[in-house]
Amino acid sequence: MFARVSTYRPAPDSTGAPSQETVSQVLGLPGCRGIYYLLGKENTSLSITLWDDEDALAGSRQVADRIRSETSAEQHMEVLGVDEFDVLTQQLKD
Repeated sequence: MFARVSTYRPAPDSTGAPSQETVSQVLGLPGCRGIYYLLGKENTSLSITLWDDEDALAGSRQVADRIRSETSAEQHMEVLGVDEFDVLTQQLKD
């Protein structure tokens, strides 16, 4: 599994949380396994998307870039960075 982590700075009056439409668009991309959105205390936020494999991650880049740009403009957020990772461990406690 692979992950893309995007870091944002939301506008002062916004959490920057994605709309349900944005979440649906991302989850509809081939190979997408999930999305998390985290709001930090220092006016930063993260989106973490999970992908089946490296091909799915790579294949989603162009559309993900467009979705990120549109969403950040609508939400008045600054995109601080985008990184990609190989997920070495995954486990959720029941």
